[in-house]
Amino acid sequence: MHLQQLQVLRELGALGSVTAVAETLHVSPSAVSQQLAALQRGFTTPLTRKQGRTLALTPAGEVLADAGATALDAMAAARTAVDRFEAAPSGVVSVSGFLSAAQALFGPLVRELGTGDDVPTIRFTDEDVAQSEFPALTARYDLVLAHRMEHSAPWPRSGIRSVPLATEPLDVALAASHPLAASQTLTPEQVVGERWVTSRTGYSPDDVLRTIAAVTNRPVEIVHRINDYGVAAAVIAAGGVVGMLPRYTSLAAGVTGVVRKPLRGVSTNRMIDVLARPENLHRRSVQLVAEALQRVMAALTA
Repeated sequence: MHLQQLQVLRELGALGSVTAVAETLHVSPSAVSQQLAALQRGFTTPLTRKQGRTLALTPAGEVLADAGATALDAMAAARTAVDRFEAAPSGVVSVSGFLSAAQALFGPLVRELGTGDDVPTIRFTDEDVAQSEFPALTARYDLVLAHRMEHSAPWPRSGIRSVPLATEPLDVALAASHPLAASQTLTPEQVVGERWVTSRTGYSPDDVLRTIAAVTNRPVEIVHRINDYGVAAAVIAAGGVVGMLPRYTSLAAGVTGVVRKPLRGVSTNRMIDVLARPENLHRRSVQLVAEALQRVMAALTA
């Protein structure tokens, strides 16, 4: 049993297919299959099972993958001990962010870190995925900006660490000329009958709309599904629809003619966190970027 085999098994559990594991590890699918076969030869209990066209872990495979994550973490800690001894905070750190967080945080993060030989080199990517897909992104990026609704299940604890950044409410957004724009706050009963622009299924605004429909026992009329908050805000400003906009991270949209009102009676809070593999957080360069993200978010929410 080798660490590379344990890494392949762990990635299979996280990504769900041999092809995805091969792409992540930059090897061929046949090489992944060979590593899994070699690992299986050391155990009588099956570690994987076919699930349709994909390959999934058995309970025994999940236990071994968790143990493998601990072993990989220990090896990373050993390597990091040397890195810290050499005091090398510089290095390349890959950061993935969902769109509104990327718009609000990426620029300030660069300014917060500054420049110099002792500053990490950041590689940004925007990944706008459904809530359930954020943990898998930690296989490809050092740090993943992720969001989940306050009432939803917490992030997986096995093989992933989460660093809280902020609790962000979603507000009802209306055109300034809308009759409800004069209200200080709104309730689900006041807005359920409106025509809506919302996100695709699996994203925060759509989650809030389903909650509104549930508590009022009335359907909501969805006219547009738009994930980009800047585009959604422009449509709202034109009149005829209302929407849900994050209070802090959608400020970069820069659209005028839209007012935001808190929604009372239901939870609209989404949690913004940084997800990372434990072994990545041992790197000083990754720690510096994570700490800078916390400072930037604190300034934004202040």
